[in-house]
Amino acid sequence: SNTAILHQIRRDQVTDTCRASSVSSRKRRVLTPNDLKHLVVDEDHEMIYCYVPKVACTNWKRVMMVLTGRGKYNDPMEIPANEAHVSSNLKTLNQYSIPEINHRLKNYMKFLFVREPFERLVSAYRNKFTQKYNTSFHKRYGTKIVRRQRKNATQEALRKGDDVKFEEFVAYLIDPHTQREEPFNEHWQTVYSLCHPCHIHYDLIGKYETLEEDSNYILQLAGVGNYLKFPTYAKSTRTTDEMTTEFFQNISSEHQTQLYEVYKLDFLMFNYSVPSYLKLE
Repeated sequence: SNTAILHQIRRDQVTDTCRASSVSSRKRRVLTPNDLKHLVVDEDHEMIYCYVPKVACTNWKRVMMVLTGRGKYNDPMEIPANEAHVSSNLKTLNQYSIPEINHRLKNYMKFLFVREPFERLVSAYRNKFTQKYNTSFHKRYGTKIVRRQRKNATQEALRKGDDVKFEEFVAYLIDPHTQREEPFNEHWQTVYSLCHPCHIHYDLIGKYETLEEDSNYILQLAGVGNYLKFPTYAKSTRTTDEMTTEFFQNISSEHQTQLYEVYKLDFLMFNYSVPSYLKLE
């Protein structure tokens, strides 16, 4: 079918990018259990889903809870969003022994969903830094970003970290110190680093831009398409291309170039072209 061909093209794109970049990347490293904590396992349908925050992962986790719940849940949308993110509700690949991990990686259907990298980044910024309820993020990251990126910051800003500007967030991401200090938070970590597509051969790569079709195709292949549909609802607050363009207006071309370098592999691997609003140096 056309859909199968489309997914083949997406897989080939990943393979080609991995091959081209492996020359520059360090020797192929062995994955550790810690690398596998984003891979959700469904034993009953022999599927593995690598979740990427800000790419419909709440709804996909809900769907996985329906699939693995053995009748406990029937409707994904009846599951509260915070329930979907409780780690004990889903089993991840890092909880298995090495032989069990290898068996599942070899035999299960593996898939992930991706999104235009900068749109995903702006979505993460809006969600984590502009919503008043995200105080844990403000404390954990906001205070650090303000301290490092803002000259003459007020005591209140240093204490609360709840008014981080997008420019400050970008400066924090491209600061070499940040990468050395600790891995990126999963909400802005690259898909490349979360899901390891050069080490794990994904059978299907869904895209946020074609979320419904791709999701229902996967459910069809899993043999559950007749009774389970991917939840659809239009979120009015969704981050769009226009919005992303606006956020990048105030970012210097130097910073845009450095930021593009950070996410370059995601752009190339998943076939997203360089955004027209970028002024790369």
